[in-house]
Amino acid sequence: MELASLAQSGVSRRSDVTEARERARQRRWRRLAVLLGVVAAWAVTRAVLATVYLADGRRAAARSVLALPRLSLPGLGPYAPALLLTLLLVAVIGGPMLLMGRSPHVLYRPEEMGIGLGDVVGADAVVEEAVKTLNLFLNHRVLREEMGGNPRRGVLFEGPPGTGKTYIAKALAAEAGVPFLFVSSSAFQSMYYGQTNRKIRSYFKALRSAARREGGAIGFIEEIDAIGSARTGMSGGGGREGVVGVVNELLIQLQSFDHPTGWQRARGVLVDSVNRWLPADRRIVKRAPEPANVLVIGATNRAGDLDPALLRPGRFDRTISVDLPSRSGRRQILDYYLARKAHEADLDDPDRRDALAATTFGYSPVMLERLLDEALVWALRRGGHELGWEDVQRAKMTAELGLAQPATLTERERRTVATHEAGHATVAWMVAPERKLEVLSIVKRRSSLGLLAHSEREERWTATQSEVENLIRIAFGGMVAEELFFGEASSGVAGDLKAATEAAARMVGSWGMGDTLVSVDAAPGPLHPVARVLGDDGTARQVEAILEAARDDVRRLLSAHPQLVAALRDALLERDELIGPEIGEVLAGVDPGPRSARVPPAGHEPDPAPVIDLREADPERQA
Repeated sequence: MELASLAQSGVSRRSDVTEARERARQRRWRRLAVLLGVVAAWAVTRAVLATVYLADGRRAAARSVLALPRLSLPGLGPYAPALLLTLLLVAVIGGPMLLMGRSPHVLYRPEEMGIGLGDVVGADAVVEEAVKTLNLFLNHRVLREEMGGNPRRGVLFEGPPGTGKTYIAKALAAEAGVPFLFVSSSAFQSMYYGQTNRKIRSYFKALRSAARREGGAIGFIEEIDAIGSARTGMSGGGGREGVVGVVNELLIQLQSFDHPTGWQRARGVLVDSVNRWLPADRRIVKRAPEPANVLVIGATNRAGDLDPALLRPGRFDRTISVDLPSRSGRRQILDYYLARKAHEADLDDPDRRDALAATTFGYSPVMLERLLDEALVWALRRGGHELGWEDVQRAKMTAELGLAQPATLTERERRTVATHEAGHATVAWMVAPERKLEVLSIVKRRSSLGLLAHSEREERWTATQSEVENLIRIAFGGMVAEELFFGEASSGVAGDLKAATEAAARMVGSWGMGDTLVSVDAAPGPLHPVARVLGDDGTARQVEAILEAARDDVRRLLSAHPQLVAALRDALLERDELIGPEIGEVLAGVDPGPRSARVPPAGHEPDPAPVIDLREADPERQA
């Protein structure tokens, strides 16, 4: 085996695992041949004896030779019922206890997976690292014997739910061509003391057996934090195994891959018995057992909760973060799923697919697949057999905003909600051209009577101080609009004030955008960082100052352009919902005056020049 196979980007097709599997197959045939040979020799011997007896005229002797042996238990006639009852009681009482300790895993053969690494899209860096680990697993002899290294025993997949940790592990096992032993951590847990540890031992015993039989095996433990969380005490509670005992068992089993088999232990006992009678220079040398080629993959959403001993070298040697896909990754995932789902021709447009990838920031692969499945449901509802762009948009709106629910509102309430949401949209359109207005609605969804959905025009991972301040101003747009048009605000501003307060508290306490550079995140404690900021009089005053300044900015802005709010309010009262470009069309149709921003054309970047500089209207803030 060439050493270059350990570093290649693809999966090794000729490996130590395939050679070991072939040797194991030949060994099984040899054992079967020996067994059949013994049986054949016994049958031939009896047949020859029977022939000799028949030649001598001894038919009774020939029949006794050819007859099968019979088992008899003399003297048990009177005691047979009692014996049977005893055996039945042992089976009823002891059987479940014996079965409780068996391994709860599910065994998958490579051909049962139905997937391969070619089906893992949108996670190129993760796949590349996983393939390197897989090649070390497949060529373990090369690494150990020719290079003097040790293959990785365990790999931890860590990441948010739905990112494909189990999917990648199955693809690796399918590419390796080895058994895949899947188990959930909750399946190990038992109400009986000691049974959890016993199940863990049984699982790793099954792993070692499968590895020695097939040349290698991959074990996958789902949600490993359930049995591998950090040990904080030395005893369990409630009459069951504590965390300490279960974690200790798991740590021990992760070091058990070089345990000898039953045959090797028996041979060792025999060799030890003989060596007791031999001088030291003539003793039989016992061979060290060859480690089982096992790769254990653990998956968790909370790697920080795991016991540190699990993550040391020799156990889970490598942690691979399986994060949410990027924009290009989401595009690949959408291409993969759309190729397998009936869809209309408009979804084959690259611009449409790019737009969908851009607007699904934060979606996991499972969420993207579910989004397209929901779009198929919408297609069926309208009588179609293929999903289209409108179906995807409806499914996305339902997933993110909730189902539209009829709500009986008074005319004043409906007008208040429309004014409130129009205020949000007007402020966002005028001061934050970096944000894209997606949905403006006065239809009740979940607990909200109306909403403004907006997002970044580009995929962003950070935000500047001015961008955070713009978000706070947008949050105040609804309250200020109510005050301007009705003279007072309603209780519907509660959610807006909460969002604005949290953002301002983060500015002061975490992001260094206030009058202090001290971060509350540097001091660990049970309180939420926002609670620590608001609990201090000095930082709380800074938060209040930020909020008051944002409210005053919005008040001056909307007081100068009430016609924009009124136009959006009237459009909402007429149509209930405005989607995407419809919001800009309503605002662009009103003459807002020389200081307003204009909505950029679809597909073009906004011009930053028209952004309102709120300091121009307040000379005291120009400094």
